[in-house]
Amino acid sequence: MSSRPAGRRSSASATAETAGARVAKAASLESRRAALGDLTNVVGGRSGAADAKSSSSNSVAYVKKGSSASLPNVNRKVASATKPTFDRFERAISHHGNALKKENVSRPSVPLLAPHGSWPGLSHDSVSMEDDMLTCNSVESPGPPFLDNAASSVATSLRRCANDKLPVSDNRDTTVSRWRKHCPTPIENDNIFEIEMHCKDPELCSTLACDIYKHLREAEAKKRPSPDFLETTQKDIDTSMRAVLIDWLVEVTEEYRLVPETLYLTVSYIDRYLSSKEINRDKLQLLGIACLLIAAKYEEICPPQVEELCYITDNTYIKDEVLRMEASILGCLMFEMTAPTEKCFLRRFLHAAQLCHEGPALHLEFLASYITELSLLEYSLLCHVPSLIAASSIFLANFILKPTKNPWNITLSYHTQYKPSTLRDCVKVLHRLFRVGLGSNLPAIREKYSQHKYKFVAKKYCRPSIPADFFQDASS
Repeated sequence: MSSRPAGRRSSASATAETAGARVAKAASLESRRAALGDLTNVVGGRSGAADAKSSSSNSVAYVKKGSSASLPNVNRKVASATKPTFDRFERAISHHGNALKKENVSRPSVPLLAPHGSWPGLSHDSVSMEDDMLTCNSVESPGPPFLDNAASSVATSLRRCANDKLPVSDNRDTTVSRWRKHCPTPIENDNIFEIEMHCKDPELCSTLACDIYKHLREAEAKKRPSPDFLETTQKDIDTSMRAVLIDWLVEVTEEYRLVPETLYLTVSYIDRYLSSKEINRDKLQLLGIACLLIAAKYEEICPPQVEELCYITDNTYIKDEVLRMEASILGCLMFEMTAPTEKCFLRRFLHAAQLCHEGPALHLEFLASYITELSLLEYSLLCHVPSLIAASSIFLANFILKPTKNPWNITLSYHTQYKPSTLRDCVKVLHRLFRVGLGSNLPAIREKYSQHKYKFVAKKYCRPSIPADFFQDASS
């Protein structure tokens, strides 16, 4: 008789323990959901306290990017920086439109990769990939000790045949020069700094770099906008409206922390589309966000949602309009979205310039990047190919940092394939942009590079004129 109550008590205690375990597990799950909600809220703009009070079904809804539940809060996050920009965009467009009438003329941030040479587990004492490959250059190896005389003679004959048919050079210079035999007009001089000789990063593809950039030089001439599309194709848009749109896009890409390549591709798509299709000024901003959406899909890991791009235009356009414009852009450009931009060439030209630069490398990199972004606003620079603009930015950056030293040398001439006399016209336009700017209604790029993380390069002093001797070719 006494065993049953005891059994019931033990069963009741077991049930109580099970219920307690469930409560503890539910509490742990609630804490985990709250942490996930906080992580999502950092991205979407919700507060951690609101998520902790929300139910489990709502917590799942927060994770779905672009859902109706998360959009108002995403909008509150972006509103502080994007709404003023939209108002300034509208005021600038209307101002230029009135002037023309008088004259009867018409997301979540992407984590940064570790810098080269700072990956976990690697040290300066580690053997590089290049050293490993160089240790394999020798074909000959000592024969196995168990081979008899006949087998040894056969192995020797095979090694001799391999050396005759597959020669491997012990000199790395010979190997590099063999890869470069197709480079256009190489400049032979002992004072040239070889990028590949100083490069140990396999991601830069040093052995194929010459062929890659040769292809990019050919592609930039094919996939470029018309240099006079505002005069020949467009009737309701002028240069000032284009500059206001690009300045606004710079601020949007900075707010969403998009990579620089996204901005350059966006501008390339805009100019290429405007070169072949006429649009009204009220669709210009729609074209800008649709091109930004395509470029972000091409370059970004986590591109912004369509709803977010609609919001930053103050809901002037709806989602269907953006998607229809996106389809129109893709059809107009025939899905040829891979196009070389100034940023593609600037990366390699900076590497060549930093080899012979005496000052801090970051100052040169940020200053050249600032000058190149300024060139996006100038419509008159569309007559120059991206590689020439990138080389001219290096020229002007070197001059600003070292005004008494010749900003061009034989190393830069070799790797950029441009002489100083070829860069003269473009450098003078960039020099004017750096000193004068394009007006107070286009402040985004100057404010961007006036920050500490860019070493305040936008505030650097530039002399009013560049000596004419700096544009003389070495041969002359």
